[in-house]
Amino acid sequence: MQESGGSAIAELKGSPAEAGQDPQAASDVFVSYASKDAATANAVVTALESQGLKCWIAPRNVIPGSQYADGIVRAINGARLLVLVLSESAIASPHVGREVERASSKQRPIIALKTDATALTPALEYFLSESQWVDVGSEGLDAALAKLIAAVRRHLAAPGASASAPQKRPSSVRASSKRRLPWIAAFVACAVVLTLVYAAIRPRPHAPGETAAATASPAAAPAATVAIAPAEKSVAVLPLVDMSEKKDQEYFSDGLSEELIDMLTKVPDLRVPARTSSFYFKGQHATIAEMARALGVAHILEGSVRRSGNTVRVTVQLIRADNGYHLWSETYDRDLKDVFQVQDDISRMVVEKLKLTLVNAGPSAQARATTSEVHNLYLQGRFFLQNETMGDLEKAVGFFQRAVAIDPSYAPAWSGLGFALFRQVANGNISVLPGLEKVNAAAQKAIELDPTLAEPYQVVSLVKMTGSHDWAGARAALDKSLQVDPNNVGALVGDAHLTRAVGNLDLALAKFRQTLDRDPLNLLNRRYLARVEYFAGRLDEAEATVRQVLEMRPSFPAAHYELGRILLAKGQVAAAVSEFEAEENPGWRQFGLPLGYHAQRRTADANAALEALLADSAGSEFQVAETYAYFGNPDKAFYWLDRAIDHDPGIQWLRGDPLFKGIIADPRYAALLRKLNLPP
Repeated sequence: MQESGGSAIAELKGSPAEAGQDPQAASDVFVSYASKDAATANAVVTALESQGLKCWIAPRNVIPGSQYADGIVRAINGARLLVLVLSESAIASPHVGREVERASSKQRPIIALKTDATALTPALEYFLSESQWVDVGSEGLDAALAKLIAAVRRHLAAPGASASAPQKRPSSVRASSKRRLPWIAAFVACAVVLTLVYAAIRPRPHAPGETAAATASPAAAPAATVAIAPAEKSVAVLPLVDMSEKKDQEYFSDGLSEELIDMLTKVPDLRVPARTSSFYFKGQHATIAEMARALGVAHILEGSVRRSGNTVRVTVQLIRADNGYHLWSETYDRDLKDVFQVQDDISRMVVEKLKLTLVNAGPSAQARATTSEVHNLYLQGRFFLQNETMGDLEKAVGFFQRAVAIDPSYAPAWSGLGFALFRQVANGNISVLPGLEKVNAAAQKAIELDPTLAEPYQVVSLVKMTGSHDWAGARAALDKSLQVDPNNVGALVGDAHLTRAVGNLDLALAKFRQTLDRDPLNLLNRRYLARVEYFAGRLDEAEATVRQVLEMRPSFPAAHYELGRILLAKGQVAAAVSEFEAEENPGWRQFGLPLGYHAQRRTADANAALEALLADSAGSEFQVAETYAYFGNPDKAFYWLDRAIDHDPGIQWLRGDPLFKGIIADPRYAALLRKLNLPP
């Protein structure tokens, strides 16, 4: 274990600039560059030092006979800011990347002198998201150097400026072309993945495991007006950045991030936002303060993963959000012969240090063992489980199946397989009843192998809710999951859905709000909250909730559809139709248009929209029944409800659905509730 950046940094090659500077002295500016840009870098040094600014540049300032890398690390630590000669060569240079990473980890301002139009790598985008740059452009190097000098002077002359002071953007320097996202404070959300109560991208209000498509890159939105008061003992784990040369270790970096979140949620008295919320920031450029406000935490844990050959370097740092100070930073270098042991080793060391820093808790439990090959397959299955395409789900199932074929005793892989298969059922990729049998078998195998895992109990609860409508059995499975892990967000969400399904809407609302406290950036659960508010007749609250979703992401699946239904219930028919027509997801739009056109008494359009729905009704039988009930055709509504029992998990949304209010008094409705084992 060693301090971040303390290992070897590849040697810089270039012409020495003017000599004579004390190499051990602190400097104003550290100059980072690739060897092909040595002439430009030396011109930068000459220009800055002509203005009395003290520069550090390699190899000029490296002490003869000393460790090259140590000298560079000390120089970055001692500099007040870093000037980067940003070019195609620099972008491709590993040592430049390490210097930028080091400066960023120490919160040194970075000003880039951009000499060409080469696009940044994702890693440099991550570390330069808050940087400034000056374009050489058509004006030439001399004009650019004049702007650079002005920018550096403004930084160093700013009140309170120091080596650790946060950077400000001078007006004469053009901001990065990567637009910084305006960020929301809290209580808005983003649908994400891998909470084991999600189910379907297919556009229908299905099982409580439903999820939405294309959640990895949400659009920017106006800031929300509500903020979460951060608990002092709270930390959000951001997804570690894959900085490997081939950019092929994302599954490992994501897996390590998830492992850290999972282990930290088990620490008593420590508040840790769920993966859904923390991974919202992946690939975006919000500030530490913005992320902390949105997640309601006092601390941020961030870092990177870099693989080279058979070795991996993981750098993590804990940041105090209110002042930006780094409480600690560590670098772990490991041999990847055993990827499972590497992940477990690093995650445990980080968690133990976090516990000592934040809550002074005791040591964590021991890890579940398997081979490196099996754990690697498991991580790849989890990675593809993030996505909602049929192909990615097939890949996820394939990786999990390969893992359990090699090591049939590895319970997490059985659990992952069960959930991946459930997602295929809910998406309509495989048949419901035989598919649920496979789901249940995998989950039960995981429980048999390791009854201390929380996730497989959640999968069992989903099977019982969607397959046999065994609400008592589903409750017992969720209670067991929460007994194993009281802070498990997946179990909390499942509990809220189950409470809603059996008709206790007020308690369900309270439980959905509890899940949002644990997972504040989850658009899917916020959309569900709006739907339950709609079911409970709290129309103003429901409208406000779903509009929060739309403010954050106007294209979020089903959000316009949900708003349209709410507006219909409020008698705002024209506005409702506009929302149905604005729904970008074709399936959800197909569900809403017949309702809106019928309310407008556009009979021909309503019937045509219904015919379109009927033509694609497989797996959407529940929505067809809703439509017929709203049209005032109870016979057709009950016919399609009966079909939905074995074909559409959305049937569990029956109780309390306002679209069925016209058939509630029909004796067939009570009989249907009995068939579904629901209370009258």
